[in-house]
Amino acid sequence: MSVPASLMGIVLIWSTTPLAIKWSSEEVGFLFGLSARMLLGVAICLTLIALLRQPFKWHRAARYTYLASGLGLYFAMMCVYWGAQYISSGLVAVVYGLLPMLTFFISSIVLGDSLRQPAKLLGAVLGFVGLLVVFNPQDGLSEMAVAGVAAVFASAVIHSLSMVWVKRIGAEISALSVTAGGLSVAVPLYLCTWFLFDGQLPEVMSEKTISSIVYLGVMGSVVGFIAFYYALRHVSASAIALLTLITPVLALALGYCFNQEPLNAEIISGAMLIILGLALHNWGGRLFRLSV
Repeated sequence: MSVPASLMGIVLIWSTTPLAIKWSSEEVGFLFGLSARMLLGVAICLTLIALLRQPFKWHRAARYTYLASGLGLYFAMMCVYWGAQYISSGLVAVVYGLLPMLTFFISSIVLGDSLRQPAKLLGAVLGFVGLLVVFNPQDGLSEMAVAGVAAVFASAVIHSLSMVWVKRIGAEISALSVTAGGLSVAVPLYLCTWFLFDGQLPEVMSEKTISSIVYLGVMGSVVGFIAFYYALRHVSASAIALLTLITPVLALALGYCFNQEPLNAEIISGAMLIILGLALHNWGGRLFRLSV
């Protein structure tokens, strides 16, 4: 897998995930939809490891990596699934777009990355401003919608901490092993949570619900995580997080086309700022060096 291909896959999967999350939980509840998705994902990962005869490393650094990935996955997904019940899929993606700013500063504290990178800092700020412009039309949010936004923001914080934690451990293990190990930690926690707070199997599920769970289980929990952890080994944590600057744009478009969610001039303006911020982060360093 090439790094550009993995980054492109991350963008496409993260863009479609918010809408799939809403569709997978509308009829069966978010706990069942989340647990079923992750159970399918871990089954696929463990099957792939067996078929490919890939060694599943269990040394100390590997165990810490699985723990960091699994705990981050459990708490982050619990928050975002709960919050997605009360806000649109596009707004989920917009709030999650704050991940670049969070990771940029957390990695500077934990990994010692320098904050004195004008292009990266300005690009992140532009992206953050673009997200605020997109968020502006969502005035008058209900109390539960505000709670939903807060939950998704908490998910972004947890995801950022987990990502930086895995990067700091720096274990030399494959992306498939990291994904399988993280899911192996998280899935028992999901199942216990579902059993304690719900425990009811749905009697009927529509084709849309089943397709969404299968898509999230295969693409979101396996292909997406493998691409994510593969890229995480080759580029900085903050660079990967900045990919989320473009995912809100695509997620908002998908929500508008397939779920009748709003799309207006403010959202388009914010999207342009987001793309500009992403471009500045990726290539602005060269411009700053040329101007010196």
